[in-house]
Amino acid sequence: MSPYQLSAYAMALKAVGEIIQDYDSDKLFPAYGFGAKIPPDGSISHQFPLNSDVENPSCVGIDGVLESYFQSLHTVQLYGPTNFAPVINQVARSAAQVTDGSQYYVLLIVTDGVISDMMQTKEAIVNASALPMSIIIVGVGPAEFDAMEELDGDDVRVSSRGRYAERDIVQFVPFRDYVDRSGNQVLSMARLAKDVLAEIPEQLLSYMKSHDIKPRPIDPQ
Repeated sequence: MSPYQLSAYAMALKAVGEIIQDYDSDKLFPAYGFGAKIPPDGSISHQFPLNSDVENPSCVGIDGVLESYFQSLHTVQLYGPTNFAPVINQVARSAAQVTDGSQYYVLLIVTDGVISDMMQTKEAIVNASALPMSIIIVGVGPAEFDAMEELDGDDVRVSSRGRYAERDIVQFVPFRDYVDRSGNQVLSMARLAKDVLAEIPEQLLSYMKSHDIKPRPIDPQ
């Protein structure tokens, strides 16, 4: 954290979140941290609510998410390993409850790299591929992101134990590709958001079509 500028994590959250929040009617976003020791006993968690409210992890708007994120950095101790599967499964459980097309879930993961539970993450993605959800991963920092590219099923569909994902639901982008050398953050953040969200419409449509869900007629005003 710097008092003078947003971190790459915060910039990624803001750039993607500010656009995607307009597709959400109540602007309430459950936000979770992973890979940290949390108070009071210092246990390691991979799905703790950023606002510390287990009963209601939702934050109001992306500004609320950022506020909870900054607060949590003061209260938790960042700690390995980096496990994705718990939070993917958490969102999948919610998505599994509403499969009639009235809701679609987008999980945004901002991470600095190495996945410690690759096998479990692949299995979680394969299971989630049948549900109304998409996963966006923004990689922050200088790490090698080969594993992330593998999860982004553009070239080869993700598989686990011989089962392939029903559809590609993961979009990965490395944040460093969007830092404008001229320092024009506004421009680079717009490009980041555009590329990150590029596959969401097709992913949403592929779910609706595969479940034969038709658009509902617009209610007359």
